[in-house]
Amino acid sequence: MARVEIYTSPLCGFCHAAKRLLTKKGVEFEETNVITNPSKRGEMMDRAGGKTSVPQIFINGAHVGGSDELHELDFDGELDPMLAQ
Repeated sequence: MARVEIYTSPLCGFCHAAKRLLTKKGVEFEETNVITNPSKRGEMMDRAGGKTSVPQIFINGAHVGGSDELHELDFDGELDPMLAQ
């Protein structure tokens, strides 16, 4: 199973949607809350090419984007192969 990392905020509906999709697929993920760990926001921005919004999602170290991009990958049938690596 792939290593999935997600930077989140507790009040973010898009974060909850992304986590719901991953949970539905039985994927374990490493969650970093950028509100309770503000020093991680800079790390997230560096890894995500300057993006400041949450969630920011990484699969096997590759940036896939936010919730919309994650759901689009799933809709296009591209997410499951990525998660199986």
